[in-house]
Amino acid sequence: MPPRARTFTERLRREQLIGVTVELVAEHGYRGVSLQRIADAAGISKAAVLYHFASKDAVIAAAYEQVIGELVEHVGAAVEAAPDPRAAVETYLDGVLGHLAAHPAHAGLMAQALPEARGLTEDSPSSPRRWTALAGLIGAAQRAGDAGDHVDPRTAAIMLNGAVDAVVGAALQDPSVRIDDARPAVLDLARRLLAP
Repeated sequence: MPPRARTFTERLRREQLIGVTVELVAEHGYRGVSLQRIADAAGISKAAVLYHFASKDAVIAAAYEQVIGELVEHVGAAVEAAPDPRAAVETYLDGVLGHLAAHPAHAGLMAQALPEARGLTEDSPSSPRRWTALAGLIGAAQRAGDAGDHVDPRTAAIMLNGAVDAVVGAALQDPSVRIDDARPAVLDLARRLLAP
């Protein structure tokens, strides 16, 4: 039997719970969030949260997937508008950093939920989901002659994602580190790494 279709009100409530969860995990970390805390922040009962999500992990997983989905949508649209394959690589990196700078709670959720709750998602810092798209863009730039073939696209993508992760992690730990300020340095690193 297919799942029951959700009403408009149910969809709105789920969206509210996901939004509240993003903020709570970003602020308090995975361990600092409970179903009761989510319910209190949403102004509903714990039972009402459980009506929409089977567990704390289910709410956090939904929040994580929504945050990733919004990031992918934002970056994907920017990459599609890039004028050439080399620009697409830089646009990808700048798009990720720009989106996370503009949405610090998203960055916080990604940093807080992932290391603590590996069973929530197939994502991890080393998973193919993290590097495949960028490696594909690097490979396309190499095939177009816009990037040197001296570097393996997968290795380059892992390294550049590592730089992004380091900048975001530092910004989350130290308010004096600004993601926007680091964007030019990450792009310069990419240019040097991929120079023909």
